[in-house]
Amino acid sequence: MGYGCALMAALLFGANGSVAKVVLGAGITPAQLTLFRSLSAALVGGAVLLATDRGALRVSRRELVNLAVLGIVGVALMQWFYAIAIDRLPVGIALLIEYTAVLMVAVVGRVFFAEEVKPRLWLAIGCVLVGLAVVAEIWSSDLPPAGIAVAGLAALAFATYLLLGERLVTKTSPLAAAFWSMLFAALFWAAFSGWWNIDPATLTHRVSLGGHLSGTVLPVWALVCYVMALGSFLPFLLSFVAIGRLRATPAGIVATTEVIFGFAVAWLWLGEALDTAQLIGAFIVLAGVGVAQTARRREPAPAFAD
Repeated sequence: MGYGCALMAALLFGANGSVAKVVLGAGITPAQLTLFRSLSAALVGGAVLLATDRGALRVSRRELVNLAVLGIVGVALMQWFYAIAIDRLPVGIALLIEYTAVLMVAVVGRVFFAEEVKPRLWLAIGCVLVGLAVVAEIWSSDLPPAGIAVAGLAALAFATYLLLGERLVTKTSPLAAAFWSMLFAALFWAAFSGWWNIDPATLTHRVSLGGHLSGTVLPVWALVCYVMALGSFLPFLLSFVAIGRLRATPAGIVATTEVIFGFAVAWLWLGEALDTAQLIGAFIVLAGVGVAQTARRREPAPAFAD
């Protein structure tokens, strides 16, 4: 049950990248899309907590400040950077770079928190660096440097999410931490996303899904609802079912399959294909991320990014 939920959440998060790319191309900004995603996830978490554990909603003032930082940096900015990255890079490559956050967490834990890590961490670092170099084809790359840089910022924000999140869930429930962080993310983008500038005609405009589905046309509002319901709402719930049934390390490793699903959906739908060398590089990176997940002796919080 736990592994099934974790895999389904990763599939939905991975597929969401391709849907989001179509929405962004239709005129919705990355900040506005991030607002929709954060708000829907906050509503889900709040509704579940009100129905099952209202006491978990009570947090101290200090915890609230930490949750605000988690929500603004680890959720709001992470999802915003990711949205910008997939607008400039193939979905799978953007996800691949973002998931190097797992490696950053292990290094930060070793350097700044004196956590004991297993020697294979350095093997993981080598795998990730070599794999990313192959995926980006640094010898003849056509990938825009700005896109790679923004994906790197998404990884930094994701690492912040993991580092703060795993410490906060020791003081409150994972679901409460997720609710408050998503709520602060939604409030942040409610102020800065310019949602009030969205032209209603943009939402009713019918757009092609592009790629191999170019013959299919849907209104933008339907795609936005998909992002909110199946790109945030359902995978959000599934990820917390998985968290409750699996230990942190297995859940985090299963979550990295989001990258594989992201590549697969983008290839089947948008035609974003990698050559043989890039595919090999992608699997080397994923292997490195998996090794990094198990290199920390202190179990990291489960990672469900997008």
